[in-house]
Amino acid sequence: MKFLDLAKVYIRSGSGGAGAVSFRREKYIEYGGPDGGDGGKGGSVIVECVAGLNTLIDFRYQQHFFAKNGGSGMGQQRTGASGEDIILRVPAGTEVLDEDQETVLADLSTVGERFVIAKGGNGGFGNLHFKTSVNQAPRRANPGQQGIEKTIWLRLKLIADAGLLGLPNAGKSTFLAATSNARPKIADYPFTTLHPNLGVVGVDNTEFVMADIPGLIEGAHEGRGLGDVFLGHIEKCAVLLHLVDATAGDFLVNYDAIMSEVAAYGAALTNKKMIVGLNKIDALDEEERAFFKEELEARVGHKVYLLSAVSGEGVTDVLRALREVIDETAKSDHEESVEDTAWQP
Repeated sequence: MKFLDLAKVYIRSGSGGAGAVSFRREKYIEYGGPDGGDGGKGGSVIVECVAGLNTLIDFRYQQHFFAKNGGSGMGQQRTGASGEDIILRVPAGTEVLDEDQETVLADLSTVGERFVIAKGGNGGFGNLHFKTSVNQAPRRANPGQQGIEKTIWLRLKLIADAGLLGLPNAGKSTFLAATSNARPKIADYPFTTLHPNLGVVGVDNTEFVMADIPGLIEGAHEGRGLGDVFLGHIEKCAVLLHLVDATAGDFLVNYDAIMSEVAAYGAALTNKKMIVGLNKIDALDEEERAFFKEELEARVGHKVYLLSAVSGEGVTDVLRALREVIDETAKSDHEESVEDTAWQP
């Protein structure tokens, strides 16, 4: 299955059915009167978050979703049939955007969550509704309300606990493969990762989900390389792991380049907790390790972890640090939710 995280969709809700103009005519009944029924309600367009999906690929082959119109009312006070709703099934982490691709209409992150994008039109009143003491035989009925037609965008942002950052060939895919059962493409040339990968990482009898995204380069926010649109997949992460290639001669410049791209992207990524790891230390001796770590810590301003995704050295310490931040974030979120739902008289 191909990975698709952005899709343009055309939707239209159903129009309401027209009300009926009808009069009661029955044999042996002396007095008749209006008995026109109402029109049926048009179908709505609904987005539903479901389990078992991790891509928007279905919307590449079908972009138009039109709900059914409501049926017209009939005599004998019969209401028209309601139009059938149409449901767009999307994976968890999907945002519904307006046509401008900026206005967020809904953010579906929980399985079972629903959002009505376009409500179906109400059915028109039949002439029975217009009967009064001075107008006992009305010959008018309302047409149904028109449906809503619009263009929307669906954007998927993967839901993971931790996200990987770094330049191409910084060892992100190797780290994910070494710590989980995920099998991303690994090669000795840049941009081997063309779409995000997820893996379930285990440490100390606990598990969390890690996301690997394509590498960033300087100028990614201007469209260079693969761009920075993939940063959206780590917006929901509790912590970021920034891997720096220790074998690169200008690793400090590389670190600054990634941080500049994160700052240019915005979306509160700069406020997220970040753990920095100096990767590929298996190619360094003890003196180089200590010197490079000291230099990078001076630039970062906090502790830098030494690790090698190939040999496994230092990997467990990094995973424990990630797990600790994830637990702290989950605890604070839980406390906030308890405060929000606290009982009030």
